[in-house]
Amino acid sequence: MSISSRAKKINPSPTLGITAKAKKMQSEGINVISFGAGEPDFDTLEFIKNAAKNALDKGFTKYTPTSGIIELKKTICEKFMKDNNIEYSPDEILVSCGAKHSIFNAIMTLCDDEDEVILPSPYWVSYPEMINFAGGKPIIINTTEQNCFKITPEQLKNAITPKTKLFILNSPSNPTGMVYTESELREIAKVIMEHNIYCISDEIYEKLVYENIKHMSIASFDEKIKNLTIVVNGVSKSHSMTGWRIGYAAGPKEIIQAMSNLQDHSTSNPTSIAQCAAVEALKGPQQELENMVSEFKKRRDFMVDTVNSINGISTIKPDGAFYCWINVSKIIGKSFDGKTIKDSLVLADLLLTEAKVAVVPGIVFGDDNFVRLSYATSIENIVEGLNRIKFFVEKIL
Repeated sequence: MSISSRAKKINPSPTLGITAKAKKMQSEGINVISFGAGEPDFDTLEFIKNAAKNALDKGFTKYTPTSGIIELKKTICEKFMKDNNIEYSPDEILVSCGAKHSIFNAIMTLCDDEDEVILPSPYWVSYPEMINFAGGKPIIINTTEQNCFKITPEQLKNAITPKTKLFILNSPSNPTGMVYTESELREIAKVIMEHNIYCISDEIYEKLVYENIKHMSIASFDEKIKNLTIVVNGVSKSHSMTGWRIGYAAGPKEIIQAMSNLQDHSTSNPTSIAQCAAVEALKGPQQELENMVSEFKKRRDFMVDTVNSINGISTIKPDGAFYCWINVSKIIGKSFDGKTIKDSLVLADLLLTEAKVAVVPGIVFGDDNFVRLSYATSIENIVEGLNRIKFFVEKIL
């Protein structure tokens, strides 16, 4: 069997793989606590489901325009103006099968072979795979815990070369949960505009911020940075609609049209009934979203306090999303039952097999000294899972 060289470049998603392994163990009757989830554990709200049911009843089950139905695109424009103070027209919006699809479309549209894409580490696992698939070259910039895992303007400026095409920004961040402030974003925007490179701003966790922190979109500052930015968002995280697969991108009309052309020949339109549900999600009452954020904050605070009480591991408090980025550098290199914990992959495997706790190894996000824990699970699971981790760590140190 001959597999294309392009396909051979792509590795399976480790986060999805770990979640699948944990679910398989659970299906076999093993009591596994999973901290691997990248989705809210809340159900989609009834009024959103009812919008989909109504669409079905009305027979809205045919193809739609590739870029999305006009009602949804107009609703997205209204959302950008209301939430971000950015004015877009419907022809500057592309609705895709999830924010991941939107990012893939953007990278494939903007990157030529050997184009360099600046990517701060830790990064979401799919970014480098998409860049490689497009023929681009990921330029990884390491951030530090001391700087809250944020890239500095100086780091960005120093990484830019004549081959630089694109910078990927993710705020709030997966996996660290860190959020860039307005002043930090303005300084980054200056570098982007000075060097005339593009920016993909992944804002899928926009609504999941805490402590009265305000999410800012880098595209909102002025027309120049807006014209260099493709903003990506969706309803998956904010409205607990991961399986509905609705994401969207906003940007310059010519780029959005090219992305739409690509989508024409890959997936075509996102699911018709899911688009109707997304309209209601964005237009409808947002009180339950606020309640979800409040619950996530309680879980976050408990997880942070508990992790920092365990000797040998630590975390800084995330500003947003629903992940804690756990420093396990004191465990790497230790031994358990005669086996050296040489990296975060070995640690994650031991936690799953020995402690029956699923975590995501940091190496897949670009830093082997960490693991990612999701608090998108019940407080009871968090209590039990962290107790198991504590017991496991105490046997090592």
